[in-house]
Parts: sequence; structure tokens; C-alpha cells
Amino acid sequence: MKDNFSRQADVYAKYRPDYPKELFDFILSHVNNKAVAWDCATGNGQTAKELAKHFEKVYATDISQKQLDNAEQASNIFYSLQAAEQTSFPDQSFDLVTVSQALHWFQFEEFYAEVNRVTKPEGWIAVWMYGGLTISPEIDRLKQDHYSNTLGAYWDTERKHVDDNYTSIPFPFAEINCPSFNIQFHWTIEELKGYLSTWSALQKFIAANSYNPVDDLIEKIRPYWIKEQMKINFPVSLRMGQIKH
Repeated sequence: MKDNFSRQADVYAKYRPDYPKELFDFILSHVNNKAVAWDCATGNGQTAKELAKHFEKVYATDISQKQLDNAEQASNIFYSLQAAEQTSFPDQSFDLVTVSQALHWFQFEEFYAEVNRVTKPEGWIAVWMYGGLTISPEIDRLKQDHYSNTLGAYWDTERKHVDDNYTSIPFPFAEINCPSFNIQFHWTIEELKGYLSTWSALQKFIAANSYNPVDDLIEKIRPYWIKEQMKINFPVSLRMGQIKH
């Protein structure tokens, strides 16, 4: 598992979008026992915070201490610095395992072996990601050029799994059909800039070139930013399956 987000952990916590309530409603409707959940690669704890409303205990792990330092707190969330592929959890501990916007960084076979080990019989795994945001045709073209051309060489190869909406990732569980979801916001242009500053490829670009291309992108976008807040859409893709021991 790669750590591409420690350097911008504080910005990540502020600007990464929350996931829709409908997503959690769908996942939770399939999980009958809600004693203990594992939120793997929790980042800033967005998913752990939501799970904590429904489970007695939530164990949330990440390989970035800086991310954990910026994470959401609750009395029944227990954070720890652990890799996805090898944890200290006992066998058959969890009713649900979740991974949000991180599975593409994992070593799949090793992680899935760990999921099978630590999940209770008939437990569940739910993984999801959100794709590229859309705003308007003019802004979308500028954003896509920035994504593909300015930053293209700086994306890790694993990013292709996100572009494929996770369909290219193996998923060796008893998978169920899942609906599509959507995240919607109304953002100022400064909030858009903040989100674009969380991209992992951007940090590599800045390290190599000593300047931030998001500044130029925002100036190109500004003429098309027709009101103070504009609607932002993120498509969300979910894969969910049951663990059969």
C-alpha cells in the first residue's frame, strides 16, 4: 500500500468530499450484525465517522500518521497505524470491512487474504470510489486537460483503476449488484482549488517542477465561474460482497 497523502493531510481533511447518505443506507441494509467494523485506509476518518453511528465499535487504520492526526473523532472509533495487507486484528473480528477511495493502492491478493482472515462468517466487504468531477462543459475540458496532460506523467499506474471505476480490480467475494451513487456540492472557486490541491499527482508535479499548476488552472477557469457557488458532481461506484468461509 502506498502513502501518497501524508504531505497534504490537513488539506485532504478539509476538502475531500463526504460520501452520500444513500451509499451508507444501501451498505448497512445488507449487514445484519453491526457489532464491529473495520474502516481500512481511513484517511481523515470520513467513513469511520459514519460507521460509528451504526456499529458498537469501529476500528480504523491507515499507514499515514499525519492522516490519523487529522481524523474525525468519536468515542467508539479506535484508530491505529497499520497496513491494509497485514494487521494485528484477531481472526473473525469484523461484521463489515470498508475501503473508500483507496483500494487501488493496495496489494490485492494480500489484502483480500487479510479480509478473509479478520471477517466473521457471512460478513461483508464494501469498497467504493468517486470519479472525476463535472461542473460545466467549459470547466470540465480545462480540468481534464490538467488531469491528463499537465499531471498525466505524475499519476501512479494504479490511478487507472479509478478511471475504470474499479471494474478492472479483482473482487473475489460473493458480489451483489449495486446501484450508482452521486455526490453533489455547491462550491466556491476557492473550494475547488482546495480539492484540486489534494491530488496525489500534484504533489509529485510540485516536487519536480517547483511550482503549483493549479494556480494557472484556476485563472483559466475563473471566466467560466458564473456564480459564487457552482454545482459539483462526483459519480460514485460501489462494489460489495459477502465473505464465504
